[in-house]
Order: sequence, then C-alpha cells, then structure tokens
Amino acid sequence: MSVPKIAVTMGDPAGVGPEICLRILENPTILEICQPLIFGDSTVLAKCAALLTTNCSYPSIESCDWPEASTQIQGPAIVNFQAADIERLRPGVISADTGKAAYTYLTAAIDAALAGHVAAITTAPINKEALHAAGINFPGHTEILADRTKTDRYCMLQFSDEVTASFVTTHVGYREVPDLLSIERIVEVIQISYEAVRRIRGGDPKIVVCGLNPHAGENGLFGDGEEERFIKPAIEQARKQGIVIDGPLPPDTAFLPNRRIETGCFVCMYHDQGHIPLKALAFDTAVNVTLGLPIVRTSVDHGTANDIAWKGIANPSSLVQAITLATRLAAK
Repeated sequence: MSVPKIAVTMGDPAGVGPEICLRILENPTILEICQPLIFGDSTVLAKCAALLTTNCSYPSIESCDWPEASTQIQGPAIVNFQAADIERLRPGVISADTGKAAYTYLTAAIDAALAGHVAAITTAPINKEALHAAGINFPGHTEILADRTKTDRYCMLQFSDEVTASFVTTHVGYREVPDLLSIERIVEVIQISYEAVRRIRGGDPKIVVCGLNPHAGENGLFGDGEEERFIKPAIEQARKQGIVIDGPLPPDTAFLPNRRIETGCFVCMYHDQGHIPLKALAFDTAVNVTLGLPIVRTSVDHGTANDIAWKGIANPSSLVQAITLATRLAAK
C-alpha cells in the first residue's frame, strides 16, 4: 500500500530547519505513514549532517526534474533547489540570502500541492527578519500561503492535545488589533475553527471565545466596547448556527485546566492571547495549521531558534507531530 507524499519545506537554512528535517528522514514512525520529500538544498543538508555526524545519503531530485523524477523514488528524498549560497551561509546568522531561499522552498511546495503532486505540505520555520531583508514583505507563512493560493477566508489554528486555539488576528501590533475586529471576521474564524476541529477530532466540539480586554471588558468598563460591538454579536450568530459556544470569557481565566478539558478550541482575538498558553503547555508538540486553504498545510509551532541552530540539540517533536497531522488531514 502506497503512502502519501508530503512536501516538507526546509525553512530558513541558517536556523534549525535543516537539522530537524534530517531527523525526520530517519524517523521510523514518519517513514511508516508517508513519503517525506524535503524541499530544500542538498548541499545545506549535507553540510549540516556532517556537523551532526548523521546520515544524509538520500536520493536528490533536481528541482528542474521535479515532479517527474520523483515517481521512481519510493522512500524519503530531497528536492534540491540550490537556492542558498553554501559558501556564505552561517548557521544562526540572519541574512537576505537565507530568507530568499526559504521563500523559494515554500512557494515551490505550495505550487506542488496545488498541482496535486503532493498530498500536503509541512513547513519548518522561516525567519521574518530574513524574509524582509530579502524584500519579501509578508508577516509570515500564513499570509504567504493565503496569497499564493488566492484564499480570502482563512485563519491560523494551533493544535495540541493540551489546548487548541485559533486566531482572529495574528502578526500585527497590539494597537492594530481593535481596528481589525468585526462581527463578520469573528464569525468566520469560529466557523472555520469548528469545522476543522470536527474534522480532526470528530464529534461536535465546544468553542470558547476570549474577550479582548481585561475581564472581557467588564460590561463596557474596559476598552472601547469591543466585546459588546463585535464579540458578543458574533457568538450569538454562531450559536444560532448550532455551534456549542461560550464567551466572551476573560482571557486570564479562559484556559484554566477544567475548561481546557471540555473545550475543543479557543478563539483568540490576537496572537499572544493563545500562543502564550499553547507554548507554556505544549511547546514541543503543538502544530500550526492554516485553515481555509485549498491545500493541507501544517507547521512546527516554533521559530528558527538561531541560537541553537546546527548544534545537534534541536527537538524535532513538533515537526513529527506536524507531519503526522498533515498525513491524517490529507486522508480525510
């Protein structure tokens, strides 16, 4: 029985991406459920492997020969883009060159998924500063994916066994968040999140919506009435659609242990509102999923960790979980 092809982007070459990609290529659990194809640079992976004294003897497919050449390969392989300058590459050092390379791997993987050459994509971390240095002015993966797939209705979901959260806004400054809230956007995220958690876990998950302000606004005492103007009406609309939902709850008590047990997904108003509890509770196992796309995309829930890049100590657990979830979603 054949297993699905999963495109795993190497991420920023100067970060931990090459190291954790090498680790999953030798992971028996991953090799049992899918055929991982690393979209990256063979020379970068070989140099990283030499430093770590680990295996890198995998078939390499030149990007110009992809995808035709891949039909002859059954196991793990590297799709080689030669996008990074191996002579200038310095592990842990941010540069325009590595930002451009990471963007090259990502867009190629997206195109491969859109064309049906791979069942899903899983992404290792990119560095936003490196992207911007290369003149690629996207806030992160999510926005690149939405742009490349021409998707308007999408959101970020952070999934783990301990806590799962989705986000009405993501990579924006705090002062921008209130202006980006609307009834329509909050309802959209509730709906997409509900559908996704049903798909992943089954059943009818309970959704909990966080307020924006301390004490969820305390009936208008804090903030500019965002709870009354946007969040409560959105919750009522979702409830009328048959979604089991609660909120807006004060963000400082929304994630208490008993509530986490009964909640399928927390809908958060801004990035750190959900990322702080997620990374405190499930840093090594959480998975980032972009919902609403015409393709399946999962990712690690951590950054490039330049301070430990290429030192042999990066934990591949989040990447393993991300590939596992991508394989599950691709089969549904």
